[in-house]
Amino acid sequence: MNTEVNDIHPTSLSHLVGNKGVLEQVRIALDAAFEDHRRLDHALLLGPPGMGKSSLAYVISQELAVPFHEVLGQNLRTTADLNTLLLQAEEKSVVHIDEIHEAPQAIQTALYMALDKRQIMVRGAGGINSLPLSDFTLLLSTTEEHDLLQPLRDRMRLTLRFDYYSVEHLAQAVANRARALGWLFQQGVSEAIAARAKGTPRIALKLLQAARRVCRAGGETVVTLDHLQHACRLESVDSLGLGFLEQRYLRLLLDGSKRVNVLASSLGVPTKTLTSVNEPFLIRLGLVEKDDQSRRLLTPKGREHLLQADHNPSVG
Repeated sequence: MNTEVNDIHPTSLSHLVGNKGVLEQVRIALDAAFEDHRRLDHALLLGPPGMGKSSLAYVISQELAVPFHEVLGQNLRTTADLNTLLLQAEEKSVVHIDEIHEAPQAIQTALYMALDKRQIMVRGAGGINSLPLSDFTLLLSTTEEHDLLQPLRDRMRLTLRFDYYSVEHLAQAVANRARALGWLFQQGVSEAIAARAKGTPRIALKLLQAARRVCRAGGETVVTLDHLQHACRLESVDSLGLGFLEQRYLRLLLDGSKRVNVLASSLGVPTKTLTSVNEPFLIRLGLVEKDDQSRRLLTPKGREHLLQADHNPSVG
């Protein structure tokens, strides 16, 4: 019996849901590569964290039935690190660099030069030597497109832009993963998880794992809505998926607008953390808005959410 949500991974495009446009782009690119008997075009995978960019990179290698090489951009600190990665890549294999924006600019430059020349330059006893590279497919994933060098972005033939998932697609993804793991779940659980997942598959799977943890702690085998609500209470997650910090943020706005630095100070977090991690979802959901002076305001929808939470605190 599988006990972790990541004990299995999707291995086919047919296993993936959401981001229909991205999946269609990949299907067409795969079909074209097959018909032309060539490697898949290099691709740039863009989007918020937790959207499944790394999962798609792995699925692409499975669809092509080729070796898969993966590394984090932060682990490419020297040209030697980059050269080791590129030299181990076989013909038509897939090389995935996740969070490529964390690689230094010197590494990004060396990477696009290697792509252009299909070779790398290494220093040996006899001086500088060139070593040929296999004709592999390079996939670059990032949440920070602006931190990539333009010449590197220009060398990616495909641009795959991921967006947040709908509740329906998230519910389907949760149900698919639970069934693949052999986990039993009550009707409505996948939809309730999806409603709390902020449009993000990674969060949805985390909630699925938390609900099952509560289920198994009680010696039960079917994940129910009660298990999910218990798990959400333990982790201070409300009916929209807001965590404790985000709930406090909204309550600070009950008595009027505030500047973001005041909110950050009251919450005890850096301003950048608030603006890049917590605020985007609150604004996207329409719970908070900014006025002309960039002060944060609680919207009627945000006020209504707090009112419902006060009237029904048992809902996780």
